[in-house]
Amino acid sequence: MTQLLLLIVALLVLGHVPPGRSEFKQCWKGQGACGTYCTRHETYMHMCPDASLCCVAYGIRPLPLNLNLKTESV
Repeated sequence: MTQLLLLIVALLVLGHVPPGRSEFKQCWKGQGACGTYCTRHETYMHMCPDASLCCVAYGIRPLPLNLNLKTESV
């Protein structure tokens, strides 16, 4: 009986998958994750297709647009 109980406990422990980023949909070219809120280390970029927030880490910034604007100095 104790072996059966030990087997059940072992299967429950080994079968438990801790939550991680894999459960969130990815956004922003795979750099962000869709969720209900952003952590304090992330910033909101845009809405995901399921109306959740696309959260991207502060270290990842979108590339600025290069408009080739030249200023002439007089």
